[in-house]
Amino acid sequence: MTRLAGWAAPALAPFSSKVREGLALRARSAEEWTAWCGTARDPRRPLLLLHAASAGELRQAEPVLARLRRGHPDWQLVVSSTSPSTAHVVPSLPIDLGVTLPWDTPSETRTFIEALAPTALVFSHLDLWPALVAAAVARGTRLGVIAARVRGDSSRLAWPARQVFRSTYASLELIGAIDADDAERLIRLGVLAGRIRVLGDPRFDSVVERTAGRPAPRPHPTTLVAGSTWPDEERILLATLGSLHHAQVPARLVLAPHRPGAETAHRIAALARRVGLAPPRDLHSASDQDSLVVVNELGRLADLYGEGVIAYVGGGFRRGGLHSVLESAVWGVPTITGPEVQGFPEALLLRDQGALMTLPRRGAATTLEAWWETWLTNTEAREEAGRTARRTVREYTGAAERCARLIEDLMPGPTSG
Repeated sequence: MTRLAGWAAPALAPFSSKVREGLALRARSAEEWTAWCGTARDPRRPLLLLHAASAGELRQAEPVLARLRRGHPDWQLVVSSTSPSTAHVVPSLPIDLGVTLPWDTPSETRTFIEALAPTALVFSHLDLWPALVAAAVARGTRLGVIAARVRGDSSRLAWPARQVFRSTYASLELIGAIDADDAERLIRLGVLAGRIRVLGDPRFDSVVERTAGRPAPRPHPTTLVAGSTWPDEERILLATLGSLHHAQVPARLVLAPHRPGAETAHRIAALARRVGLAPPRDLHSASDQDSLVVVNELGRLADLYGEGVIAYVGGGFRRGGLHSVLESAVWGVPTITGPEVQGFPEALLLRDQGALMTLPRRGAATTLEAWWETWLTNTEAREEAGRTARRTVREYTGAAERCARLIEDLMPGPTSG
């Protein structure tokens, strides 16, 4: 399918702005990495190529990259991705180059790998691309994965996908699974058991280290911050806010949609009118008195969670779509999300500790209203849930160091420390 997409994209470009954006992004990136390889690539220095599909996976790998940069200043570090969402993350990373992965065809990936000449290629999470793996194997590049997670209902576990990609997984030399269940599923995919280490999830380290040493935001006493929301969730959130206002409950909503932009802002404004709310204000022009604020940019959400006393994390009404619940938990903010949390151990962990609540599919707005009002009015219960969230996040750090050690085992030379 990925090869077909690469070949079909030029033909589809006149009919799809998304395809045109992807083509332009890859073309610009190819010019950048070609120029970098010609001027800055030092073949005497080991090069680590780390691939992360999108901003979330890249943030997950961030503390691992930081440790490798400190321990191995002689290495060259290159990060690849396939999503435009990484644009606001890459500049803050301790790397030499950030690129967009070319289409996963034999010719394009071979050109890419030959130009970079990576010593090792490591995937963050499990976004494996077969042609890229094949090109790396042909060149003698070592292959690994960190933070590997395989959901129990993943389509990769079913025939024919499992058979088609079996040789790709068998090519991996070292794999850091998040937990024992992931390790077992990786074996079913074709990874050799002796190559798997259970290392935990570096996302815990990521959120803790990104907030360490920074002053905590001043939380607004009536604000719920909703992040990475989809249209169906925005309808529920705005209807609930309208009901709370009708009941004269002082509630304020800061809404950071998954896909910000003019079209999304217009849609939210129409929803607000429909439920009797005042027009939304943009984050940059809003005051504490504005009850509905919309965030029209990417990259602000992790800090914004700390400016509320309650969080709503989007994606929980989509199978496999839940966004990071750790970004709110690290600030000590209790969290609400949709019902689809299976396959997300960190969400289940927080839920079991009483720091996260899930909404049902039917009657979601009614349940959301009850929890929103409860956590606004019962300060003691809210703060206890927040303390539990913060403590839980810190208890599960340590995976970043273990993942860095795994990568060191793929690379030449002495290890750090």
